[in-house]
Amino acid sequence: MKSAKDRIATARFARMLAAMGTEPRLNIVRLLLAAHPEGLVVGDIAAESGIAGSTLSHHLDKLKNEGLVNVQREGTFLRYTANAAGLAELLGFLYAECCTRNNAVEPQRVVCCS
Repeated sequence: MKSAKDRIATARFARMLAAMGTEPRLNIVRLLLAAHPEGLVVGDIAAESGIAGSTLSHHLDKLKNEGLVNVQREGTFLRYTANAAGLAELLGFLYAECCTRNNAVEPQRVVCCS
């Protein structure tokens, strides 16, 4: 039986995965990871993703609320960056189950370079 701490962590990571569970949001996270550590201002995210402003704002808020991206005001602009620490925690949570406990996936297959 899982401890309360494990259940809380599992619920948190489930929310993170759900937040990335749409194509636009997953694309935004990947875009911000590609621009790491500087990140991108909202206008650049919109231009690169092709997502309209109000819709983009909704997606960015969801990602921010679940700890997947960080935001910082720069004058009149908002700069978003991938929350590398949060994403590392999520990947570590998944990695611990699939690649260390029972070797369901070979660790070297988790990392890919393209």
